[in-house]
Amino acid sequence: MPTTRRQFLTLAGSVTVIPIVTPRPVEATPAMLNTAIRNIVGEAPIRTGKVKLDIPPLVENGNTVPMTVSVASPMTADDYVKSIHVFNEKNPQPNIGHFYLSPSSGRAQISTRIRLADTQKVVAIARLSDGSFWQVAADIVVTLAACTEEVN
Repeated sequence: MPTTRRQFLTLAGSVTVIPIVTPRPVEATPAMLNTAIRNIVGEAPIRTGKVKLDIPPLVENGNTVPMTVSVASPMTADDYVKSIHVFNEKNPQPNIGHFYLSPSSGRAQISTRIRLADTQKVVAIARLSDGSFWQVAADIVVTLAACTEEVN
């Protein structure tokens, strides 16, 4: 005997769906920052220098923070910056961006605007063509946070 519409709706209404929720941190942690960096550099040593991070140390609004990363490099076929990676400490994800360059890029520099959820550290790492990694870090104070939503 075929199921009637009323029987179908009764059966469908009695089925309970339990969503599977995987808790994840609302913000990245210093451990997540270190893991994200190690995913890029592996076990290679990271030196300080050659990289300049131009970002305001105090921002009123974390929704749009201007940032420029530049690397001291001649950008020749033998000596150039292969990539620039930018990380943060407290946004929902620790990766801000990965930028890939070549000698034809002309300059080893990237400029963009980022969102910052809270006062935190921003780290920029450059990978050179010789396989070395160079970094710079900056502490940024954010007075009005971004990347967050209030639950009422």
